[in-house]
Formats: sequence, C-alpha cells, structure tokens
Amino acid sequence: MNGNVGDRDWLELARTVLDIEVQGLEAVRGQLGEGFLRALERMSGCRGRVITCGVGKSGLVARKIAATLSSTGTPSFFLHPVEGAHGDLGMIRPEDVVLAISNSGETDELNALLPALRTMGAAIVALTGRGSSTLAELADITIRAEVPREACPMGLAPTASTTAALAVGDALAVCLMEMNGFDKRDFQRMHPGGALGQRLSLLVEALMHSEDLPVARDSSDLAAALDILNRGGLGLVAVVDGPGRLVGVLSDGDVRRLVCRGPFDAGRPVTEFMTRSPRCVRSGETAAQVLDLMEINQITVLPVVREDGGLAGMIHLHDLLGKGRLRFSARSAAPGGR
Repeated sequence: MNGNVGDRDWLELARTVLDIEVQGLEAVRGQLGEGFLRALERMSGCRGRVITCGVGKSGLVARKIAATLSSTGTPSFFLHPVEGAHGDLGMIRPEDVVLAISNSGETDELNALLPALRTMGAAIVALTGRGSSTLAELADITIRAEVPREACPMGLAPTASTTAALAVGDALAVCLMEMNGFDKRDFQRMHPGGALGQRLSLLVEALMHSEDLPVARDSSDLAAALDILNRGGLGLVAVVDGPGRLVGVLSDGDVRRLVCRGPFDAGRPVTEFMTRSPRCVRSGETAAQVLDLMEINQITVLPVVREDGGLAGMIHLHDLLGKGRLRFSARSAAPGGR
C-alpha cells in the first residue's frame, strides 16, 4: 500500500465521496412517500417499543437509530438478529414495532427472524434499498431508501446506503418528536448527563457549604457534638482544633456504631469517639474528582480543607447532583413526584 499523500489529489477524491453521498440522500429524499407515512403512524401509535434490527453495517446504523429514538422520546432498543434467534426474542411484545434494516433486503440472518416476529404479533417496518426484496415481502410496511451507487469505488463497502439509512432514521425520530410533542424540557429530562457534566466541571468551592457549618471544637464533649450533628443536617460534624484545622469527624455512622457497642458516656471528649485523619478534599478540586472519591469510598459527605488544613466547607453528594434539579426518570420528573 502506497501511503504517499502526494501521489494523487486526495481532497478531490474525498469531495467525490461526499458528492456521491449527497446524491444518495437526494435520491432517497425523492423516494419518501406512503411507506414512510405509514411507518410514522405505526411508530407514533406504538404502545410498546420500537425495536431496531440489522446485521453488519446496517446493525451499526440500527443501533444509532435506536439511541436517537430513545433520547428523543420514543422508547427503543437494538436487537441483533443472531441473538434474537437464540433467545432474545423473549424481549419482544405484540405491541412493539420492529424496524428491520438491510440495503439488499436479502440478509439471511435478518429475514430468518421475521416470520417469528410476525407470529408474536409485532409489526414489521422494512428500511431497504430494494422494494422487491425478501425483506420487503415479509414486512408489513416498507420504507424504500435506494441510492444510485455506493461511494466505495468497488461498489462493495456500504457507504452511501448506510448514510441514507441513517438519515431516514433521523427523519423518523424528528417527525416522532413533533408528533409526540417532545420539547426542550423533555430533552433535558432524557439527557441529565448534559447538565450533570457541566456541574461536575465546577470547582468544589462553587458547590460546597461554607456557612453555618456543623463544627465542634476538639475541646467539646460528645454530648455537644451530638447536638451539633442533630442540628447540622449533613450527617457529619467536623472537629477542629483551636486554629480551625480539621482533626477529625463524627458521622451518623460513628454514632450508630457507638450505640451498638453499648452504654457510653456522653460527657467524655468528642476526640475519643471521632474518626481521626478523615477523608477530605482540597480546595481547587473539581466536583467530578469529589464524586469519584465518594463513589469509591461509599461516602455521601466530605469536609473541604485549605492547603493549611483549615476547614473551608463541606460538600454533600446532593450538592454535586444538583439537589433535585437533575431528573433521572419520568416518574421523578412528574408534578408532585408521582
């Protein structure tokens, strides 16, 4: 293989590839018609899920379409035909719609699965480049997506055809968004990672508690520390020395273990019961680093200290996750939490 970039005009070849892909999209755009509308109607009225299915490059396209549908309000997942034939058909329900993708329409593994799907009552939508193929004959609805040629010079590697199938999947997803009234609030609910990612890039100082902290002096007795713990609302008391340096913590867990051990003297110094050299985070660390530390050690609240060891604040897991502003399920996002 000759890797000399100067041997030919590679930019011209790249532009030719894109031209062929554009021509394919224009051709498919002109083919959209009754089949697309019927598929859209069936998917919009689907009481189950849209199951995408394909093999090879078409399988990769099917995975992407399933991901796009799911993130835009249409429940969907990818089913590999081979896995389906070996037990995964148990995931299919009569109320589901199957979007079967094959450019040739003659993919044996896919076509062999369709009779079983029909027996189960699922509707089958074919997305294929050949309207007279076996896949089209086995399907209830066919969306034709035939491109004039592949961008591959040998006409073998799926290129323009997979681009066209991907674009038709996007067209289905966008139309379904409009039909189902999917708006920005729904999108944010489906993509908590966007808001969470922004939040986790902040420094811990931007999110931590820094006022009215539950703090006890190392000269305090246990009773005083327990009172601070009860009123603090964070499940943790920071124990500091005279200059304000962190020397230990007393947590809800420490108190639980203390009670389980039996009688104790609440008049004893808190330093006898606290956890010394506790885990903490430094000012200047990101929220993402703090979240990693919490996850690894199964901790929900941590003290934040300055370089000199002085207590700067305290950070709770809920502070990292937005105190309820990030929604992870439709149930929690509903009014009243129902």
